[in-house]
Amino acid sequence: MIIADSGWMAHALRLAEHGLHTTSPNPRVGCVLVKEGKVVGEGWHMRAGEPHAEVHALRAAGKAAHGATAYVTLEPCSHHGRTPPCADALIAAGVTRVVAAMQDPNPLVAGQGLKKLAAAGIATDCGLMEAAARELNIGFYTRMSRGIPWIRSKIAASLDGRTALNNGTSKWITGEAARRDVQHWRARSCAVLTGVGTVLADDPQLNVRAIPAGRQPLRIVLDSHLRMPPNASILSGGALLIYTASADADKRAALQQSGAEIVLLPGANGQVDLHAVMRDMARRGINEVLVEAGRTLNGALLKAGLVDELVLYLAPQLLGDAARGMAELGELTQLQQRVTMQWQDVRQVGGDLRIVARITKEK
Repeated sequence: MIIADSGWMAHALRLAEHGLHTTSPNPRVGCVLVKEGKVVGEGWHMRAGEPHAEVHALRAAGKAAHGATAYVTLEPCSHHGRTPPCADALIAAGVTRVVAAMQDPNPLVAGQGLKKLAAAGIATDCGLMEAAARELNIGFYTRMSRGIPWIRSKIAASLDGRTALNNGTSKWITGEAARRDVQHWRARSCAVLTGVGTVLADDPQLNVRAIPAGRQPLRIVLDSHLRMPPNASILSGGALLIYTASADADKRAALQQSGAEIVLLPGANGQVDLHAVMRDMARRGINEVLVEAGRTLNGALLKAGLVDELVLYLAPQLLGDAARGMAELGELTQLQQRVTMQWQDVRQVGGDLRIVARITKEK
């Protein structure tokens, strides 16, 4: 690796971030073409079905791409999908070196792009700033490697970990700045997931508002017994997917008439099969899921080992022992049963504290 490589790759990663809200189900990718120490072309992937980052950069560079080094945040693709292979485009343009931050986890690529480039006589390097590139596409990487999306649960709570009063009152525990910050997490997510209990209690819409959005996430509701009311706000304003364990044809027909897609995935005890839900979401190309739910669903997902990350907004207030907690985990009798986490980020948002914590496995 050349010392200057890190600076150019950092620039490519910044370009990739422009697609944070728009590329789903594709990964966020940036590309910079450098020749004689100067940028001759750059680009990022904007939307699925549109040209990839390498193609935008090559178009910007034109003939100057010949003899250039390409810095790309993900291994160039080698297969025909909605667009032609980027590896072929780099070869045709006469690029002499390609530096990739990470290998593409997609089994259709998985090193084949770099092999194709090397076979054409192009020097290749892979692994520069890999951790940052993987973090940018944590959902895509998880879907490709584990066959399920990255599950991020957002919880707004008091300092003593309470999300609502015992009577259900919860508006508003956190301040306006924190609520606005949530919109950014929604915008980067492929889907927002909640339970029917939250729909019945709060009648949410769960769409992106108050900030510019290139697209709206798919809204998903877990409704084991199809208790969704026909006048629920979430039934309007965009695509809605309902997972259920109920085969009640009349209830299904009524909700389908309102525009919802109903998927039957029954599990144990008359509830929706959570693991089957995750696999189905992955098959739909869903990379990142933001869970905005109550203690019942949060607890069920945590106990099933399906939550990857928590985004906690803690307000400087105490709501007392009788108020509702974050997650129903039942009684733990051994410390080995606890859910352990690692801090990822801690910062103040308005008058509240935002903590991003990643679930770890107890050793």
